[in-house]
Amino acid sequence: MLMYTWKYPARPSGPFARRRALQKHKGGVIVQKLTMQDLADMAGVSRITVWKVLNNRPGVSSAVRDRVCKAAIECGIPLRDAPAPEGESKKRVFAVAVARPESSTFWMQIIHHLAQELSRFGAGLMYIYMPAAYQSGFVLPSSLSPAEIQAFVALNVYDATLLRMLSGCKMPKVFLDTVPALPVSALQGDLVLLEGRTRTREITKSLLASGRARLGFIGDVNYSQTNCDRYKGFLDAYKEAGLMSDPALSLTEHLDLHSHYEQIRRFLDALPALPDGFVCASDFIASFVRRYFEETGRKVDARFLITGFDDSREYPNVSGQITTVNVATEELGKMLARKLMYRADYPDAPFEVSYVSTQILYRGPLKKAQ
Repeated sequence: MLMYTWKYPARPSGPFARRRALQKHKGGVIVQKLTMQDLADMAGVSRITVWKVLNNRPGVSSAVRDRVCKAAIECGIPLRDAPAPEGESKKRVFAVAVARPESSTFWMQIIHHLAQELSRFGAGLMYIYMPAAYQSGFVLPSSLSPAEIQAFVALNVYDATLLRMLSGCKMPKVFLDTVPALPVSALQGDLVLLEGRTRTREITKSLLASGRARLGFIGDVNYSQTNCDRYKGFLDAYKEAGLMSDPALSLTEHLDLHSHYEQIRRFLDALPALPDGFVCASDFIASFVRRYFEETGRKVDARFLITGFDDSREYPNVSGQITTVNVATEELGKMLARKLMYRADYPDAPFEVSYVSTQILYRGPLKKAQ
């Protein structure tokens, strides 16, 4: 799994564009301290890789380790001769603040691999359950404090008020996804997003290239940043093709957690003529679209296609049958664990926005066209 990262508010423009020298006067002389990012730039690696090498952690090749060590020695940065004492690692406790983890195996798989990776370093994982939506009087659990945990990651939290509350916690934090209504800078923590705009653009371009010019998009674009990105990718494909999408064929409004299918059914019932296909924000949504045709018996053109996102095994009526996008939950969980440990060790480092790469799985007619 590939990942590309930048520190907000802007992307770096050169190898040392991100140097944040700490300056202090000593007898009239200004002394500059090299940051972890500077060392990462010098060695051509990520900050997490530098952290692993400096703390003698596993998961780094000999060649990369040698390169980082050489740069560190040249800069006078000390290296650990051995891993941290076992007792020290075991005292480390992290948390996952999660809403409705039982709603999908997607979240449970991420949490499983997150906990597994933390345990490799002698660290524990605490569960902190969050509500799906903010209600008056709700306060964050007392366990969400520096006295209890070193850092936390927020999963499946898509309520702006709850995200603001979590952002206000004075401790290291990482967010997996966010909502479009909340500025990234307001999170006060690292943000990890799944790369969806490019993948959805590529899927939509494939559909357009196959002669399917009348397409719709289904997904609540304000529910999550990832949904918003996927819709932008859908529109990007039309723009690149020099075509105009028909807004009447898309359902992008708010979809209630408990009435997805009813809203999708009403939308499809109201369409006088079906499009050539639907690009869905998730396999979850795609399964409802397929269910509609299974239950109503409404006739569709033989060339009609549905695509999804997530490559989920939870929805038998679309699993393994439609073009979708795979998300490596094991690697994602491991990466979140490493980000948590890094952020706990370096709480003052610049916040990062990281996009995790995903993979398109073409199936059916689109697979044959590739």
